[in-house]
Amino acid sequence: MSVKNCEKVETNRVALTVEVDAETFETAVEKAYRKIRGQITIPGFRRGKAPRKMIENLYGPEVFYDEAVNIAMPEAYMAAVESEKLEVVGYPDVELESVGKDGFSFKATVYVYPEVTLGQYKGIEAPKAEVKVTAADVNHRLEEMAQRNSRLVTVERPVEKGDIANIDFDGYDDGKPFEGGKGEGYELEIGSGTFVPGFEDQLIGMSAGEEKDIDITFPEDYHKDLAGKAVVFHVKVNSVQVKEVPAIDDEFAKDVSEFESLADLKKDIKSKITADRQQAADRAFEDVVMQKVADNLECDVPAPMVEDQARRFVEDLKMRIQQQGIPVDQYLKLTNMTEDDLLGQAKEPALRQVKLELALEAIAKAENVEVSEEEIEAEYASTAEKYGMKVEDLKKYIAADGVRAQLTNQKVVKLVVDSAVPTKPEEKSEEGEEKPKKKTSSRKKSTKKADEAAAEGEAAESAAEEAPAEGGEA
Repeated sequence: MSVKNCEKVETNRVALTVEVDAETFETAVEKAYRKIRGQITIPGFRRGKAPRKMIENLYGPEVFYDEAVNIAMPEAYMAAVESEKLEVVGYPDVELESVGKDGFSFKATVYVYPEVTLGQYKGIEAPKAEVKVTAADVNHRLEEMAQRNSRLVTVERPVEKGDIANIDFDGYDDGKPFEGGKGEGYELEIGSGTFVPGFEDQLIGMSAGEEKDIDITFPEDYHKDLAGKAVVFHVKVNSVQVKEVPAIDDEFAKDVSEFESLADLKKDIKSKITADRQQAADRAFEDVVMQKVADNLECDVPAPMVEDQARRFVEDLKMRIQQQGIPVDQYLKLTNMTEDDLLGQAKEPALRQVKLELALEAIAKAENVEVSEEEIEAEYASTAEKYGMKVEDLKKYIAADGVRAQLTNQKVVKLVVDSAVPTKPEEKSEEGEEKPKKKTSSRKKSTKKADEAAAEGEAAESAAEEAPAEGGEA
């Protein structure tokens, strides 16, 4: 193998012209003969037993050339890439230029790792919210806890809004039952909007044991088989229940926590809310800072890098959809989308993610960020303990290079965020205009992983969150 020519044809794209010599090609032709001879029938010979010369005399010497080129080309291409010290990205576009008994030549055009010019990455200004927790926030959390600890009590009176009605129902379209229109012993909170508009309101005033028919017209945007149709539901109320919410006092605090008084429980709640909001503020600040680092990067990102990242986003989305119990094909039908649509939506966030990763790598080189073997082993030990595994077993699944890259990114993110300057978020005036922001001297540290720093897959993320829950009711 020899590289006849290596030239830059466009930004981040190189064309390699490679020649494969006669000896190497002959070896490949022999391999091709042994591989496909069983597919060739020659009179007087059992299948696969005909000599190579006999086949070449009958069909011509070129009979094995295509397969021989397929055998020899990958190795020749990789050798050429190594010879020219290229850091390639994605798969090459290959054009066979010539082939004969003296060898063959081909032209491979491939993207290479981009040249990166770092912009500002230290002292970046970004808004950071001031964490505040009010008494109303604490009381709201207490009310949520009380609701979770409420119990249902049966009452002997007609249904009112807010009650839990245990019902049986049968839906009829032109006198015939329709799919999904039947339920027994269903506990429906009146006013929750769980069923189609008008259904719950018509249960108000019914008593336990009472039955009646209610008329419902499905919305125009409902399931296509029922959209806009007027149907009848025969409903029976089995029981009427109300939520009994416990009083929020010292006894409540003892029942739901390890604290002996409501005051102590409130202090704990305030502390936890503060910690959660501080973490959220730190992460939001870090996200903005790291996105500015990526935006400041000067780089022409090769298309294959963006496409690969977009595919990873989509595969992650599909996995999360399936974890929700929704088949991917069903999700695509419900959202009226295709996988190509998902890929298209993922392209923009994928570009941001790739630029961020390129920036992290460039900063690591500029700042000589290194990770020691001791740090890698400590990370293995910490992760193994977290998942209840042995370190030696964990190493079978996570390569040391991956751990090194993760720790390197964490150090780079910390370096950047520690140097960043928090500013007061812009406020809205009564007229809706933004007020000038003021600088603050406070600085917060963050160790959030770099792979979480990117604004990952916004379009794909929102699509997953809007996926309907399984088993929607009538």
